[in-house]
Amino acid sequence: MPTDTKHIRILLVDDHEVVRAGLGMLLTKNPDFEIVGETGTVAGALEAGARLQPDVALLDVRLPDGNGFEACRKLHALNPPVRVIILTAFADEEIVMQAIGSGAEGYLLKEIDEHGLSRAIREVADGRSVLDSAVTKRVLNRVKNGATGSPTSKFDRLSAQERRVLELVAQGKTNKEIAVAMGLSDKTVKNYLSNLMDKLQMNRRSQAAAFFVQHAASLGQS
Repeated sequence: MPTDTKHIRILLVDDHEVVRAGLGMLLTKNPDFEIVGETGTVAGALEAGARLQPDVALLDVRLPDGNGFEACRKLHALNPPVRVIILTAFADEEIVMQAIGSGAEGYLLKEIDEHGLSRAIREVADGRSVLDSAVTKRVLNRVKNGATGSPTSKFDRLSAQERRVLELVAQGKTNKEIAVAMGLSDKTVKNYLSNLMDKLQMNRRSQAAAFFVQHAASLGQS
């Protein structure tokens, strides 16, 4: 008997091959899902988005040649536009706000279960928006505070740890040296640095260092 059920075409974008493979195995259990492509870079996501025309892209925040926010904006600019779900391990409200600002229709943590992920994909494909319950309260508080409080500088967006990392970057220290100074792993320092660069809307260490030096005195960080 013929059916008019429409498959939801999905593009997987994550820099870890194992994550992509696991998502593919999980999602293909659903007869209405079709994995049309996978990639681990922003460039690959844009190429695949234009060529394969997926309905939904599952997109990680951290990619080796850029970030999920940049990819999200460009996927939305395609014709037809691709709906985007940010799928990440980060629950930081600033990152959530950046995802929303870039136009993402969904924001989910990687700890989500199979049922929740499948439901979210269907909702986004149907034109609705989804936000992981673990970050909803944080975002609502952020929106409320932003609506009633005074504007903040870019520096105010940084957490205490991110400010310390920025200070050490301005001192010319490498990621490894920062990790030793702060008692963190190299990977954690890299994540902090990537987060603060996103918040400052910068893409080079030299820019971030110059920003710190320029504003340190007025911000009481000298």
